[in-house]
Amino acid sequence: MSIWWSLHLRREAASVPLARRLLLGTMETAGVDPDISYDLSVALSEACANAVEHGGDVARGASGAYRVTAYLDGEKCRIEVTDSGPGFARPPALRAARVDAEHGRGLCLIRELADHVHIGNKPGRAGTVVSFDKMLKWTKDPTLLTA
Repeated sequence: MSIWWSLHLRREAASVPLARRLLLGTMETAGVDPDISYDLSVALSEACANAVEHGGDVARGASGAYRVTAYLDGEKCRIEVTDSGPGFARPPALRAARVDAEHGRGLCLIRELADHVHIGNKPGRAGTVVSFDKMLKWTKDPTLLTA
């Protein structure tokens, strides 16, 4: 089974739960184990929140939007979040954030929840791409396969 979708979202806080709900609904319908779905939805929320917060200054030419793409293909799910911010001068150093910190934990959480993570600049243009994937586990009775 292969499912993919892509969203072009405004860089507004309200877009984060929308992307998360769409991912959770897709994974539930496909019959993905709820624990795996939850981990990926938290990672997606963190990546979207980063795009909303750090995705660039519209006054300096950055887009007021970002893109989320999810691929469920076979035994793997890959998610990409792309913004039009300044990107990174060098790859971000991922250090453990304080437990009580309200900022700076997103990329660390994504790395903990996903199997493989790539964080880099968008090729050829300003912006950042955060992509991560995770191997899927299935429930005994996937809804999509029995409908």
